[in-house]
Amino acid sequence: MHTQGQTNRAIEQALGIAESGPSLSRRSVLKLCGATMAGIASWQFFGLGAAGSAPIIITERAQGLVIGDPTRCVACRRCELACTDFNDGKSSPVMSRIKVRRNINFGPTGLYTGQRTHGDWGAGLVVQDFCKQCPHPVPCADACPNGAIVAKTPVNARVIDHEKCTGCGICRKACPWDMISLDPQTNKATKCFLCDGKPKCVEACPAEALTYVSWVDLSDKVPPRITGAAAGKLQACTDCHK
Repeated sequence: MHTQGQTNRAIEQALGIAESGPSLSRRSVLKLCGATMAGIASWQFFGLGAAGSAPIIITERAQGLVIGDPTRCVACRRCELACTDFNDGKSSPVMSRIKVRRNINFGPTGLYTGQRTHGDWGAGLVVQDFCKQCPHPVPCADACPNGAIVAKTPVNARVIDHEKCTGCGICRKACPWDMISLDPQTNKATKCFLCDGKPKCVEACPAEALTYVSWVDLSDKVPPRITGAAAGKLQACTDCHK
């Protein structure tokens, strides 16, 4: 198989033959035709000649993920304080990118779950909610009308660009796990971006109930809190995601 460089050199050699003079030998003609066909095949292989075809969307996914162990969590909520202290310069658990408080009593599925619920008033487990660092299509990013949620190096986690964010709250409604928060003082949205690879919630947990691991897709394994939140955007991506 020809590489792009080999194809370019073949075309350059063929063009050199063409420029050498009006008289071409049979061997030269065959070399020129061969180089041309190789170039056309190369253009098609790299998608340069596929006019009208559907684009292939390639989006970087996050390199890491924070996961929680409910059997270790003691609901001290130091993770929430560490998160907002580091990222926002204030202690405001309501803005935390990891969420424990809302699950302490009933668990992540809410009040009306009978005796099967987690939390102190159910099974006793305190379930930590964390950002799933969704692969493409990313519900919050796709829903943002201002393109304010973008991948950020060095771990390619999505982060909210506060210069573009208008505080409309659409991203919050789009997240199936309700992991987007809104700063009531700045009216800007916030989400987990893994603290650039050194999550402060993991460092602060005294029970070692949080772990930073290599990325794995949990978007179809953890039940959503908001059913159908991102259905429209996900359906719109079916042309390029089978």
